[in-house]
Amino acid sequence: MVPYSQKPTDDNPKLFVEQRRSFGPDPHESGHHPPRIQVFIFKKKAALKMADLWQEAMDHAVAVARKAGEIVRHAVHNDMKVLCKSSSVDLVTKTDQKVEQLIIDSVKEKFPKHGFIGEESVAAGEPCVLSDTPTWIVDPVDGTTNFVHGYPFVAVCIGFAVNKTLEFGVVYSCVEDKMYTARRGKGAFCNGDPLQVSDQKEINQSIIATEFGSNRDPEVVDVIFSNMRKILCLPVHGMRGAGSAAINMCMVASGCVEAYYEIGIHCWDIAAAAVIVEEAGGVLMDFEGGPMDLMSRRIIAANNKTIAERIVNEIKAYPAIRDDAPL
Repeated sequence: MVPYSQKPTDDNPKLFVEQRRSFGPDPHESGHHPPRIQVFIFKKKAALKMADLWQEAMDHAVAVARKAGEIVRHAVHNDMKVLCKSSSVDLVTKTDQKVEQLIIDSVKEKFPKHGFIGEESVAAGEPCVLSDTPTWIVDPVDGTTNFVHGYPFVAVCIGFAVNKTLEFGVVYSCVEDKMYTARRGKGAFCNGDPLQVSDQKEINQSIIATEFGSNRDPEVVDVIFSNMRKILCLPVHGMRGAGSAAINMCMVASGCVEAYYEIGIHCWDIAAAAVIVEEAGGVLMDFEGGPMDLMSRRIIAANNKTIAERIVNEIKAYPAIRDDAPL
């Protein structure tokens, strides 16, 4: 039998030599591993098994997002049965509901112990609580107003969190047929090509994205326009909005937009894309300059901290009820 000190690991051929110095004689001489080696092997196997499990979950998310996207694409010019949720501009269609149910049923069959936060489920009265349980955060059709009008920026969004930490995100811009994916620590991609944020540090040479949202309270609208005016007059090269929070964030990850900010979005709008932005080298920030709070309903996603902090210094927040607020 080859002594364990001569067996390299995949990533560190010197590891077993160091272990032999630490743990003493070759464990094969006595026919078993010493306790500290056993703990090391157990932890390594457990970590690899968990990593494989989350990769399996991500692969499933990509597959079901693509299937859901086919339904959305087919329905773009056919599904005009529009319902309203919180207001006449907060829309939902039967396709939203159908796609969310498809995703949930598919995931429940494969991962029966996992939890869910879904836009339409929450609208129907389900709680919006992020726990330590592996949780799928789903927006079946991000950009429903776009969808209703045939405006071609519509995305199926699937985020996945464990212990309240986002592990991967999938955003399928289904009309464009662009599959954005990212896994924590593994990089971000669009249709398999790596994504990288812009290296621009001058805000007056930047494009900034935002949205008007669905709140039509005159005082809120005044704040939205005031914020846009402040950003536009810095000056910046321009302001844009795709009509989809997730696609705006993917534009940041792609390097063609330097930043995106908005108040009033929900956790399902941004969870998947948040991973994509960070893995492309970007930053996520709250309106007060702290870390992004997924449930706060406000976000700044930027290519770097310099641009993000400049936006923080210019804009004013307005109240938005947290996603996890008691009903």
